[in-house]
Amino acid sequence: MSTEVLVLNRNHEPLNICHYRRALGLIFTGRAEVLETNGLLIRSERLTLHMPSVVRLAYQVRRPVPELRLSRRSILARDAYTCQYCGQQRRALTIDHVVPRDSGGEHTWENLVCCCTQCNNLKGNRRPAEAGLKLRRPPRRPRYIPFISYSAFHSAVQNDQWRAYLMPFAPRPSQS
Repeated sequence: MSTEVLVLNRNHEPLNICHYRRALGLIFTGRAEVLETNGLLIRSERLTLHMPSVVRLAYQVRRPVPELRLSRRSILARDAYTCQYCGQQRRALTIDHVVPRDSGGEHTWENLVCCCTQCNNLKGNRRPAEAGLKLRRPPRRPRYIPFISYSAFHSAVQNDQWRAYLMPFAPRPSQS
């Protein structure tokens, strides 16, 4: 049973992913309206409701532009949990500095990539060309910064019911 609900701002911008109980509280107090249900029913002694999947707030929430933090989770989400050298999707993924730190490489979006442990061990403390490896695509800082965390946004796009609401905000392949 999916208990997560996508919360949209008044202008349909994604704000949060919350538990269905929180969403029901917003709906019953008149602070949100249901846009999509997931087909499941919530039953009580006197009431039967369709479980919400997407709700929109009845008012506009003004939030400052969020700062996209450089983190392991964000790098993995940006690279779609795929090794940027061999293209494998594995469980044992690490973060690799394309230009090693002792060679002047910085800890930035443009120098960090998702890497499997085998490719990371093969590359070692060298540049990719020196190790005979080639990047699948150059690492870039994502342009769109969602209000929800970057990794949660990427996994939320996989939800069929949420995709229509998130795709206008999803980064294009060349942006991520």
